Amino acid sequence: MNNNMNNDIDRKEIPWFPTVNGEKCTGCGTCFDFCSHSVYEMKEDKSKVVNPYGCVVGCSTCQGLCPEGAIAFPDIQEVREIIKKLRARQPV
Repeated sequence: MNNNMNNDIDRKEIPWFPTVNGEKCTGCGTCFDFCSHSVYEMKEDKSKVVNPYGCVVGCSTCQGLCPEGAIAFPDIQEVREIIKKLRARQPV
């Protein structure tokens, strides 16, 4: 399954995925339960990102759902600029 709304660009070139702050994560599993793209796994009573490129580009819902504020994403404006540059190098 391609979770990339930018189908003309290899998903692995788009740096959009969450990171989990292990010190803040309490292992509640909210992100794991929410994400239907298997981005997270519960390991050692903490949430871990195991499938970063399964994350839908632009989606950050899990960040808002995390009660501890343990999830972060890159700056969306920077990612949009990267996508723009990647598109510009695509053949027409």
